[in-house]
Amino acid sequence: MARRGRKKTLAEIAGVRIIGGRFRGRKLLYSGDPRTRPMKDRLREAVFNLLGKAVQGTSAVDLFAGTGALGLEALSRGAARATFYEQHFPTVEIIRQNVAALGLEDRATIVPGNVFVRFRRPFDLAPEPWTVFCSPPYDFYVTRSEEMKELIERLVRAAPEGSLFVVEADARFDFTTLPEPAAWDVRSYPPAGLGVFRKGIGNTEIAAL
Repeated sequence: MARRGRKKTLAEIAGVRIIGGRFRGRKLLYSGDPRTRPMKDRLREAVFNLLGKAVQGTSAVDLFAGTGALGLEALSRGAARATFYEQHFPTVEIIRQNVAALGLEDRATIVPGNVFVRFRRPFDLAPEPWTVFCSPPYDFYVTRSEEMKELIERLVRAAPEGSLFVVEADARFDFTTLPEPAAWDVRSYPPAGLGVFRKGIGNTEIAAL
């Protein structure tokens, strides 16, 4: 009689992995907790196809880090360093494990705590251009809409010229409310929407970065 296969965990079903670069194909830990859902692989691939080589040498800022997949993908593709912000403390430990598994402890900083509170205070990020990833729970764009707008506006104002911003949302979010709305390259990947912006460069040039 054939043996029954064991039931896969949510983490295995999600299959979170690095898409490209030095660590291409490496799997990442994920708890399966929907509160920290990772960006889907196909969407993450689309993001980095849009960013291209422009991510190289930048300082990645992963605002709602979850597994850390976005910041780790940036490091895999040549970012100089990455800072991960995550308020769900069990998930912070997963980020630590993912960073350690890739041997990136010297290039990664993990900041536990509330992102909104952290960026209301004075902050000092790296002097080189940043690549900022903003992929929060979609409900934040509804339940914390003003805080989300303030967070993105503060970072855009503070960012060095040439910094990149990637904002993921769903259909409820109006991308025209972002700073410099005409300069965002907004694309639809149902159910997600994606906005990409480079400070000092119009959206017509995003695809050629």
